[in-house]
Amino acid sequence: MAEPAKKKSLFNRLRTRYFFIIRKEDTFEERFSLRISPIALFSIVGGGVVSLILLVIWAVAFTPLREYIPGYADINMRKNLISLSLKTDSLSNELIARQEYIDNIHRILSGEAPLHDSVAGKGHADTTKHVTTFVPPSHDDSMLRRTVESQNPYNVSLNGNITKSDNSINDYFFFTPLKGYVSNGFNPSGGHYGIDIVSKENEAIKATLDGTVIVSTWTLATGNVIILQHNNNLVSVYEHNSVLLKKQGDYVKAGDVIAIVGNSGEMTTGPHLHFELWYKGNPVNPQTYMGF
Repeated sequence: MAEPAKKKSLFNRLRTRYFFIIRKEDTFEERFSLRISPIALFSIVGGGVVSLILLVIWAVAFTPLREYIPGYADINMRKNLISLSLKTDSLSNELIARQEYIDNIHRILSGEAPLHDSVAGKGHADTTKHVTTFVPPSHDDSMLRRTVESQNPYNVSLNGNITKSDNSINDYFFFTPLKGYVSNGFNPSGGHYGIDIVSKENEAIKATLDGTVIVSTWTLATGNVIILQHNNNLVSVYEHNSVLLKKQGDYVKAGDVIAIVGNSGEMTTGPHLHFELWYKGNPVNPQTYMGF
């Protein structure tokens, strides 16, 4: 019976109210008094501590104060990382599609069939809109292709007639790729779609306009050849070089050195540059737009 009485006595002590009085030291005048029980005091202190903890948690979770706590990043960093990740993925897919486009141009200009595989077939479904579906050529198309390829591997004209260039080509200022003597002029009816420029050995060949290198390779007929893609469907071709100084995919400015005069390939009898200028799929006479 002693143990229940002890428990009751402890409970009663917790419920017993006490006076807390503050007096002045000299006059004993009462300044403040409080009547409270221990259990009420514990409840008030406990509630205050819990409220303070909840307030700190809310401030850390929903306010910029979390940035000042070690281990927490900027509140907008996650959004920025997700945005950068999506942009990086889009750029990666765009580069893959552009590389396939350049590869197909390279194969077509070299007289080979374009690749049939699309970017989507390699696991990039969202880039199929950038790739043109390849349609097998008809019998007439195949005959036309063989006729055109037998004349010149860079003749991408869709018909046998050489159409007059658009007047908008006159708006460009062409940089002369090489100063020298024109030994063989522009003669499309004879299968010569450019001009031959004879110059000193080891002379630098320069880009005629700003553009991107779409072909930088060696062929049996033309030797070291480099081809630039410019704005507004302009393409320039430089053949028989001894050295190529730019690789496929490089961006060059007008006047940049891209190759060195040479005598490479079977279709040459001495050091010179065979230079072609194509506008919208048709060859044009370079001497019309620049002096050599």
